[in-house]
Amino acid sequence: MNPTSTNSTSKHSTQSQPEEVKQNPHDEMPPGIPYIIGNEIAERFSFYGMRVLLVIFMTEYLKDSSGNLAVMNEEQAKAWYHLFVSAVYFFPLLGAFISDIFWGKYKTIFYLSIVYCFGHLVLAIDNTRIGLAIGLTLIAIGSGGIKPCVSANVGDQFTKSNLHLMSKVFGWFYFAINLGSAVSTILTPYLLKKFGPHVAFGTPGFFMFLATFVFWLGRHKYINVPPSGKKFIADILNIDAIKTLFRLSMIYIFVAVFWALYDQTGSAWILQANYMNRNLFGKEWLPAQIYALNPILILGFIPLFTYVIYPMIEKVWRLTYLRKIGIGLFLTSLSFIPSAWIEHQISLGFQPHILWQCLAYVMITAAEIMVSITALEFSYTQAPNSMKSFIMSFYLLSISLGDAFTALVNMILLNPALKTIFAGPRYYLFFAGLMFIASLLFIPVALKFKERVFVQGSD
Repeated sequence: MNPTSTNSTSKHSTQSQPEEVKQNPHDEMPPGIPYIIGNEIAERFSFYGMRVLLVIFMTEYLKDSSGNLAVMNEEQAKAWYHLFVSAVYFFPLLGAFISDIFWGKYKTIFYLSIVYCFGHLVLAIDNTRIGLAIGLTLIAIGSGGIKPCVSANVGDQFTKSNLHLMSKVFGWFYFAINLGSAVSTILTPYLLKKFGPHVAFGTPGFFMFLATFVFWLGRHKYINVPPSGKKFIADILNIDAIKTLFRLSMIYIFVAVFWALYDQTGSAWILQANYMNRNLFGKEWLPAQIYALNPILILGFIPLFTYVIYPMIEKVWRLTYLRKIGIGLFLTSLSFIPSAWIEHQISLGFQPHILWQCLAYVMITAAEIMVSITALEFSYTQAPNSMKSFIMSFYLLSISLGDAFTALVNMILLNPALKTIFAGPRYYLFFAGLMFIASLLFIPVALKFKERVFVQGSD
């Protein structure tokens, strides 16, 4: 990217930062970080606390306009679920355009968070298919719209002087995501079973309101990079920008396949847990509560990988961003093998123990560390300074495409004749094979990719 646009963004960034930020020692965290992390914990509580309920709600609690049960079958519920997740990760494109052209990151996050709150409200008060559709649409717009801005806003708080702290903060950022997710995915399924959908969906709504309030409290602490306005259009049509998008899209195609598998932890794996022996530690866990194992493992895996596994590998083999992602892709393929075995046992009439699914969670969580966290930081560093939010939204589009593919597969399975093709373990083996092929094809693409780094204050 030409240095002119980078320098221009850097000047604006310096002018808009508060006085205490300018005087920050290079080993001190930017003052806006605690508010960003606090907001992320509450927002992720709201999102995952709502999301983990969806397939159970749609297959057991959904009603018609007369108040009678009108539930979906498993394939319909999975299709709706993945279409919703796909929409969540499509709307970052809208958020990025609003942020980078008109409002900037702060206003975009704040105003779309209000839309987000209304989505939760609709889900809490209307348990019909119409309420589900309206609520999920508003949440998709709000949650999706703020996504590229939130992660890019983290990176904007850093300059060359404290760049060495960025990896640590992105780790904290992901830690916050999974702390909120871990608590909510244990709590909200219990609330659904004990008190019903109104309370279960209303609780995440309260936490989204809290997240919006915490973010507003830090409004004077952030480094706010102004929107580029019409210049943004020129920037993304610039030949260097087009080349950047093309280069990154070659990576994101493979990341999309990862998300096609990973997001089934919130749909197919929860439904599979219905047919398993869930007695563990002297208690029978609800199917949706098993999903909490993922964020709980993340909380332990982040320091494990950062301070133990990565340094050990680095002693014998340099770990670049793309090498981490590549290892994670292969591990994702392996994680669906236990799921296929579990499904085979279920088809034979047994009750396999939930510990077998726990093994799959360990594998896919390790893959998530290597793919998702790495891709998040990779996307920010590879994005020219004037296009941070847009590139982040482009990365998030890979999640949308992955979930859209999974939704399409489940829509196809609504046809009884085609459903038999993917019956039992063949459903999981299909995705495992797809991921394995994608992992092999990723190797030559990664070898040819030349990494570039853009941060605020760089030339």
